[in-house]
Amino acid sequence: MSNLEALEARVDRLESHNKINELATAYAVACDEHDMDKLINLFTEDAIFESPSGFMKASGRNEIFEIFVEMFKIRGPGYHWTHDVCVHINADDPDLAKGTVYSHAETCPNNIVSIAAMKYRDEYKREDGVWRFTLREISFLYYVPFKDFDKNLISPNRLYVGGEWLEADYPEKLPVWKEFEKSYKNK
Repeated sequence: MSNLEALEARVDRLESHNKINELATAYAVACDEHDMDKLINLFTEDAIFESPSGFMKASGRNEIFEIFVEMFKIRGPGYHWTHDVCVHINADDPDLAKGTVYSHAETCPNNIVSIAAMKYRDEYKREDGVWRFTLREISFLYYVPFKDFDKNLISPNRLYVGGEWLEADYPEKLPVWKEFEKSYKNK
């Protein structure tokens, strides 16, 4: 690879990082505005959207569209903000990437003012010069009614969905968390 080709590849990676950061922000904005056209166009035709807890699972743009329509029907105003976006461009194919996105949200499902901390495990694909999600897996550290935040943050059941308390998706289920607990905490 010539110096010019190496420089072009580096610039492409930098531009890709920036565009993927913008993709994560566009998702938050589309969710807050309930902009279905914008939201659905952030995903590839065969994209997957899911959560480890299983309450969200969709394959393909049509199913993703449907789960967000149902979610937005019961959710009033909301505010999502993105914190850290860690992106790894595929070394063999610069049109593929993986990433982790940390974020928070204030929402009102069923008129219950709630707060959430999420981590997304993403896979991205560049199609015709546009980066889109091929996989978006949302994991919750917590999603609780605001009035219960102080009581439930220390409980393993920090995910309030449809009137039911579920175990949080992380960190307690992570292998590294379990290893730390085994190796250090109980000694």
